[in-house]
Amino acid sequence: MIRIKNHKQGELFDPWGHLSPKRRELLDKSWAGLFRKHLLCELPVAEIAPSFTEGFGRPTKELHAALAVMVLQQSLDLTDEETIEQFAFNTQWHYALNITEESDSAKYMCPKTLWNIRSIVIKNQLDTILFERTTNKLAKVFNVNTDKQRIDSVHIKSNMRRLGRIGIFSKTIHKFLVNLKRNHIDQFEKVDRAIVDKYFSEKALECFSMVKPSESAKTLQSLSSDLFDLVHQFKDCLEVANMHSYKLLVRVLNEQCNVNVSDDSIRVEVKKPKDVPSDSLQNPADPDATYNGHKGQGYQVQIMETYTETEDKASKAEALNLVTHVEVEKACQGDAQALIPAIESTKSRGLCPKKVTADSLYGSDDNCETAKEIGVDVISPVMSNAEKGPINLKDFEFSENGHVLNCPKGNEPVLKKKNKNSFTQGFSLKTCSQCTLKDQCIVRCGKRYYYFRYKEKAMRLAKRKAKENTAEFKDEYRWRAGVEATMSEYDRRTGVKHLRVRGFEAVRFCAVLKVIGINLFRATALRRRVNPRKTANQEAMSRLNQIYSVFKELLGLFRATFKINFSIRSMVMSICL
Repeated sequence: MIRIKNHKQGELFDPWGHLSPKRRELLDKSWAGLFRKHLLCELPVAEIAPSFTEGFGRPTKELHAALAVMVLQQSLDLTDEETIEQFAFNTQWHYALNITEESDSAKYMCPKTLWNIRSIVIKNQLDTILFERTTNKLAKVFNVNTDKQRIDSVHIKSNMRRLGRIGIFSKTIHKFLVNLKRNHIDQFEKVDRAIVDKYFSEKALECFSMVKPSESAKTLQSLSSDLFDLVHQFKDCLEVANMHSYKLLVRVLNEQCNVNVSDDSIRVEVKKPKDVPSDSLQNPADPDATYNGHKGQGYQVQIMETYTETEDKASKAEALNLVTHVEVEKACQGDAQALIPAIESTKSRGLCPKKVTADSLYGSDDNCETAKEIGVDVISPVMSNAEKGPINLKDFEFSENGHVLNCPKGNEPVLKKKNKNSFTQGFSLKTCSQCTLKDQCIVRCGKRYYYFRYKEKAMRLAKRKAKENTAEFKDEYRWRAGVEATMSEYDRRTGVKHLRVRGFEAVRFCAVLKVIGINLFRATALRRRVNPRKTANQEAMSRLNQIYSVFKELLGLFRATFKINFSIRSMVMSICL
């Protein structure tokens, strides 16, 4: 049965009145008060409700509270056992989740329930909906200016061991043999006893961790042969070929080895390290993890946040730097493909920036042109490339339509042509032949002119390259560095770089919900700085006014029904006081 509480319905009597004024004030000013007031009702209970039956079975946990537990666990970086304890005994959690009763059904959650709710959220990708709804609400409450944003990525790791190539081979074979014996004992008995003795037991695998560097090539060749023999032995056995662990064997064979088939023999050769793709298997315990040549094994998270261009401390204190976009990717993916999806995602939610600051990996010409069509200006340096000669395209001055205005010596072209995406500029033979820089210049002599030919894309990159040396660009681009502090906070407060889970979906779930925590903590800190201090008397008067309005309506009906004349205000105040 589905149990959903209406948290927007007010209470006639304050259920938290037993708290002392100062403790109550601390709760209201903490993240718990902010979560209870603004975010609790935004949780997507309607999306999770179809996973349960309306009128059959035991009642579920209150669905707002169940989803909130998912968010708080990741935000505070808690284990399952710690989460259950906090949910049962922590008053701050009870206040944030608006739990006002003392029953076990309200304040206790068994580990099985926690696992089931998490599985439903991961399966239905509700983590993304959670992030979008809470972010949109905070942006509205704090009136966040999203015109200026910055984007960057951070490398994270799942709960897996870092393996070399020998470890990948041996662990994959071991996993296959264990699963084969567990599910198809008759097929396991057909495996060569030498392979079973070498890979089946955990103790036997320890020998592969002691291989000398001089013997690694020989060991890899032996491992590849054994792996190929297993793949070849069970390729026609359908029940084994459909096993996940067998498919991992085939994947490792295809990614790490070359199989050469001749008329009389089959030879398996281990590929050179540079020939192994970056999306190859890194650990059979986490098949979704990939490799990044710069940062290693794992995943990466794309984060885009708002920022304010001001040195005034007072203005900074009143502005909320809100993370507006988060996307978990495989480590092998490049940053260049992340910019446009981030802009489109924020645009669909009404949080689209007018200017995005990013490093050179995001600032390809295609990205800048696509973003310009959307209405977004990308502030990013141009990727460095080898330019021919001391005088290059960036040394020329261009007009808005792409034609050259002046050469480095200040001479104007006498011929200007454009053909599709190419430009041709012609300079005077007399002028260029007498120029002292003609041997260093990229302009080349022709029959009638000194010709200068270039592509439209090259012209745009040259204009951007020239702009990088201006004080205006440096002043705009320096704000990008602030995103590094966000990455540090992301790891320091939520432990995102060392997760307790494996697999892409579980990693995405944790990484996205931890970003909700970052936004929550930032908004709480801003509210403490900006909001005036509320005293206990102000809180009491607020509650008294609520009671007064209820009794006023009741006594008004009573007076109209029985035609008794009395002062409603004096009667209500006497009752309340």
